[in-house]
Amino acid sequence: MLLNTLLLALRSIRRNLLRSFLTVLGIVIGVSAVITMVTVGNGATQAVQNQIAGLGTNLLQIRPGQRMGPGSAGNTAPSFKEADGDAIASQIGGLAAVAPEARSSATLVANGRNWSSSVIGSTNAWLTTGNWNIASGRSFSDDELRAGAATCIIGATVQRELYGNGEVIGSPLRVKQMTCEIIGVLASKGQGAFGNDQDDVVLVPIKTLQRRLTGNTRVNTLLVSMQDDSDPTRVKASITQLLRERRKLSSTDEDNFNVLDTKQLAETMSSTTKVMTTLLGAVAAVSLLVGGIGIMNIMLVSVTERTREIGLRLAIGALEREVLLQFLIEAVVLSSLGGLTGIVLATLASIGIAQLMDVPYLFNPGINIASFVFSAAIGVIFGYFPARRAARLDPIEALRHE
Repeated sequence: MLLNTLLLALRSIRRNLLRSFLTVLGIVIGVSAVITMVTVGNGATQAVQNQIAGLGTNLLQIRPGQRMGPGSAGNTAPSFKEADGDAIASQIGGLAAVAPEARSSATLVANGRNWSSSVIGSTNAWLTTGNWNIASGRSFSDDELRAGAATCIIGATVQRELYGNGEVIGSPLRVKQMTCEIIGVLASKGQGAFGNDQDDVVLVPIKTLQRRLTGNTRVNTLLVSMQDDSDPTRVKASITQLLRERRKLSSTDEDNFNVLDTKQLAETMSSTTKVMTTLLGAVAAVSLLVGGIGIMNIMLVSVTERTREIGLRLAIGALEREVLLQFLIEAVVLSSLGGLTGIVLATLASIGIAQLMDVPYLFNPGINIASFVFSAAIGVIFGYFPARRAARLDPIEALRHE
């Protein structure tokens, strides 16, 4: 009986293909919108996590000022010294590396080409804290770091813009008024968490930058990489206490520096993108309800059009539950077909959008199954009332219907 009822429902859908297509279209749009929004949102969340993880493993960034961003006291707070980094490395346990970092912008000149880039002065520990690998060449020697030698390691973007695809190890690079020898090239990292090009950088010994480019001994940032088994809370508290002592702050003074945990930053940004993904998915789900209302509307029209057919079936012995099941199956088939089509379209759209946004495509079986089940449930819910109306028709009155 169930198979026969299914065949009758399919035959009825086939008789009105255009109307059935327009009815299914609402479900298709709803399902594809929900899946696409959630899938792309999950990809964006993963991209944010990957980009922040690229800043360094278990990384703490210590900067002057009470907070970062507009309105901070970073411009008036005293900067750090190299000795502050040495003190942290020697007196705080559970650390993998500590790197002082000073920055300056400069125009680079090589091979008759100019390129504006960021110049970073630091030590080899900077490579460890930032998870940097050297694609070719070598890192700084101890003698080069102590003497402030005119040597540098460049990023992939600087190599591409100034040297093309040629060999650069040993080549000269002019940085402002200084000419340095390229001893290494960093492995490419791509775009950073804040949209910056991480490969557009030149790394020099910190003493080289201080003596030849900035003319001062200020250190803008202290980068601290913790060991995997370290307690971030304990490490941050120890660093805070040590720096307060070194900066001679009394118990009533506020910190004139801030310690940023990139892991916490990643969690905060990820939770924000997840909330946005949920919100977009919920908005898109409204179109599923609209599609369900469209199914109910079409099924009511179908009941009215087939009143005599229903009356005839009831008159020759069809049970009410059989008529109810026939119209209910029609609604479920329409919504399920829309759900399957929506999943296919959402998969194609998600892959395309992920490539355009340069985020990973993450297939989520849960949202695909949930969307299909929800679309089928909509067929049951919105198809039940028209089906019940058809099943309760009086056979005599139905046969009289014009």
